[in-house]
Amino acid sequence: MPFNSVFRNSQCEWIDVEAPDLSDLDFLHSKFGIDMMLLEDTVDPDHLPKYEESGDIRFILMRENTDAERQNLGGISDVSTKLSVFLLPGKIITVHRLKTATVTDTLEEISAKDSAEIVTAENIVLLLALKVMKSYNDEYSALMQILDGLEREVFLKRTVNNELLRELYLLKRKSSLNARLLSMSAEWIHRFRGLKLKPVQIADLNDKYTDVNSDFDHLSAEVNSLISMFLALSDQRANRVMKLLTQFSVYFLPITFIAGVYGMNFRYMPELQSPYGYVLTLAGMCLVVLIIYMYMRRKRW
Repeated sequence: MPFNSVFRNSQCEWIDVEAPDLSDLDFLHSKFGIDMMLLEDTVDPDHLPKYEESGDIRFILMRENTDAERQNLGGISDVSTKLSVFLLPGKIITVHRLKTATVTDTLEEISAKDSAEIVTAENIVLLLALKVMKSYNDEYSALMQILDGLEREVFLKRTVNNELLRELYLLKRKSSLNARLLSMSAEWIHRFRGLKLKPVQIADLNDKYTDVNSDFDHLSAEVNSLISMFLALSDQRANRVMKLLTQFSVYFLPITFIAGVYGMNFRYMPELQSPYGYVLTLAGMCLVVLIIYMYMRRKRW
């Protein structure tokens, strides 16, 4: 297990733990006094975002959007990965199963600052939270590009096929899963009010959360609208086929009736003896078809 003190100054120490096993959790429990139930939450791949306190330890379980685990979009672990944060007095411990850009980018940012010596544990937690929100913002931008491409296929090219429907379903699934995660992240975002941070910093985090949350609400609405349009176009195409078949039926039904009448095996049918019966019958059929055509044209059917 990578168990590193990745940052240290006079204010705090940051310890990062990647892919821990049960023995590693026991070590964290014995060394830092972290409740074992909280530590067990860090290794549950499907655990939902939350905030808890245990004594002077604050536990924040965030979920960062990621492409690394996407397989079948069956649940939240297919679009996100956990980032667990333990905030102790003068110390911050991050625990995660996968290598995450949130941790590496935050570490680079605070290490590059000229004022790195005054960085506190609360500042690091805030930066991690902002990076998590950024991961959802990046995902929203990527999904919007996919949505724009699908809209062009539906509205401009009038493409209606099973592959396009599958892409729409995947987009809808990604959007709904991310929207669900953001909705469940409201609690730990709200708990930042209790940290030693400037009001403007807390307001900035809340604004970013509100923005990305509304973005995914908008995306979900747009995807549902596009799916409805796709289904409407599919129905329209089916209606065109049915209309064409109905038109053929309207033309052929009366002449089929005429043919059926004169195809009956009655002995006495005067028209059968007429030398002009065949010609007159065909003429009558053509006349019926012409009348039907003129009527449908007049009605613009």
